[in-house]
Amino acid sequence: MKQLVITIIGKDRPGLVEEISTTVLNHHGNWLTSNLSYLAGHFAGIVQLEVAEEHLQALQGALSTLPGLDIRIECGDKDLEGQAEPEKLNLIITGNDRPGIVRELAAVIRHKGANITQLSSKQRSAPNWGVPIFSAMATVTLPAGMNKDAVIDALENITADLIVDVEEA
Repeated sequence: MKQLVITIIGKDRPGLVEEISTTVLNHHGNWLTSNLSYLAGHFAGIVQLEVAEEHLQALQGALSTLPGLDIRIECGDKDLEGQAEPEKLNLIITGNDRPGIVRELAAVIRHKGANITQLSSKQRSAPNWGVPIFSAMATVTLPAGMNKDAVIDALENITADLIVDVEEA
């Protein structure tokens, strides 16, 4: 079986996920994991699929002909199969929003040798505070031997208003 990672973007419309998933099923693909979003009137998604080698070309062709969508297809990395899972931290991060906050968080995590493997963020209003609030959920993988508290402390030291909580898996 081939692992595929597809990214999809296009103007949102009703039935779009059904259309994509039907195309995958009709071409013998199996939908494994996805992250789909509505952003500023557009559908944006990333999907991990698996498909038998003999159906790969037909599936790729069918996906590329879906109307109004830009689709990119990449083959999964075989080198990752059988590797031990690294330690993961699920972080909930909240603070006053400002330009550059995501870059600051990403830089601290990278400098600690960790890696962001999933990030979901949003800005929301804080009616009692008068400033917008940034909130994010991030999954971070740690290098072997790293203490999770070192990453959490480094993130909290970015600014006094940043709160980092660890969500237990």
